[in-house]
Amino acid sequence: MLALDSNDRKLITKFYDLKRNEEQIQLAKQIWQTTASVLKTKAQEEILLDINLSPQQMSMLINGLKYVIPCQSQFSSKSIEQLVSEQYQSLSTSVKNCLQDHRITTTNKRAEEAFQALQCILHELQSKKLSRKLEKRAKREYKIVQSIRRLLRDRSDIVIRRTDKSKVFYIGKATDFARKSEEYMLKTEAYQEITSGRCPLSDMLCAVQTLLSSLVAQKALSFQQYSKISPKLNKLELGHYHGLPKPHKPSTPLRPIIACIHAPATLVSKFLNDLLAPIYLNVAREITFINGIDVIRKLEKYILEGHFQATTKFIIINVTDLYTMIPREGALHTLMRFLEKNSHHGKIGTLSIAGIMRMARLILDTNCFAYDNKYYQQTRGGAMGSAFTQVLANIYMYEWEQDLIKHQAIHNGVYERYIDDIFMTTNQSIDEIKIELEKAANRDTNIKTEYAIDTSVNFLDVTIINMDGNLKTYLYHKTTTEPYILPYTSDHPRHVHRNIPFAALLRAARICSDLHDFNRERIRIDMSLLLNNYPPNFIRKQFNRFFQ
Repeated sequence: MLALDSNDRKLITKFYDLKRNEEQIQLAKQIWQTTASVLKTKAQEEILLDINLSPQQMSMLINGLKYVIPCQSQFSSKSIEQLVSEQYQSLSTSVKNCLQDHRITTTNKRAEEAFQALQCILHELQSKKLSRKLEKRAKREYKIVQSIRRLLRDRSDIVIRRTDKSKVFYIGKATDFARKSEEYMLKTEAYQEITSGRCPLSDMLCAVQTLLSSLVAQKALSFQQYSKISPKLNKLELGHYHGLPKPHKPSTPLRPIIACIHAPATLVSKFLNDLLAPIYLNVAREITFINGIDVIRKLEKYILEGHFQATTKFIIINVTDLYTMIPREGALHTLMRFLEKNSHHGKIGTLSIAGIMRMARLILDTNCFAYDNKYYQQTRGGAMGSAFTQVLANIYMYEWEQDLIKHQAIHNGVYERYIDDIFMTTNQSIDEIKIELEKAANRDTNIKTEYAIDTSVNFLDVTIINMDGNLKTYLYHKTTTEPYILPYTSDHPRHVHRNIPFAALLRAARICSDLHDFNRERIRIDMSLLLNNYPPNFIRKQFNRFFQ
């Protein structure tokens, strides 16, 4: 028997008021029971009991990473004039840049009047008195947030992180995070401690400045490009390591992240990614999935070409720790071959291949970070958090997968990849295709793969089934996925909340291949919205907007 608290009863009452039919009610009960069971189980975890969170604090954490408490400026130590000035500077700068991009003047009388009006509007909004109800709520939520901050300061043994690929929080013991991080470092052998104890930041800065100055002297970089990607000295900071928990996997492993937003080579990394990513995507577009909807489009094309049969099987391959495990020198050699094939007269834009390779090597050489009061250098792969890492990994994988691509082309099979997840179709026997998969697995000892072959698979956010020669697809939800949607009470512009049901229904309509599955997903969306405090009338109105 599922125990219900007062909030549960209120939610279920709301749901029955929507006048659902019996099938929808039974499905909703299943979804609700699963959701509630997960939440109740999590609430009984030792870690939550140990923290002793109040119901108000727990509710605030459940609101998730994107939740915005109302009227935050009311609690600022700054004066109204300071707040207005800061907001005006930010908005006016963005507007002026946009106008200048379109060659529209920002200095004539009309523009001056518009900017003066903007300043008046901001001042009026900041000076406007809050209603008693809103002021009371704002103060209450502000106090709750402050109490959580105090709790975390006092409890260094507790860690709160957002989960990987999600917007919800994960609460765990600091000792567990430390143990899993150390285990990952030992397993991958990708990180080397800098035993001198000397902070590498100054050496990294010197290396970046020396290379950029050299490229400017060779006229490979313009002065404008140099200014844009040079390290900002007033913001300079060594990267630091942290792990994002992956609760959808056994034992909740961590995804290693190097937070290096202010590291010396970060802007160089972004520059190189912006330069090379469009070229890679153009080269690999035919074998690259963008999202789950793209998966379905490719399968529909496969059906139209007459290759989809009752015997067609699906293959999914996962590459383990791709970003971390690609070999440094091997990746650079692969990048060199890619540039030689796709350059024009030995150049990409104004940069020579040699210049690009020097920048790529610099980014890998300066993958240094701090963790647990020690300094480390990443000696293998690229930092997950560095923009260049993804395009480098993609280029490395593109060379690795060529034999599989050719094999699939010969046998009229689909081959597509989304970063480290590969999807294939085959009409060969399982033994025949396994031979090819084992060849691929043994081709490069750095690429570790796991695969599954079946007529029903989950890939990205789609469940794909071959039902005797008929393709069936619907939305796939991991068992650990929380029914999280941006709460209705979050202080976002109202159009953001209006777009959430519409976008969710549109995604369901594109992915679900039959009406029954779409209706199941519609009820799931409905329940998720109710769980996140969306009023029934609001939900009904937005659903009607979609079906009009």
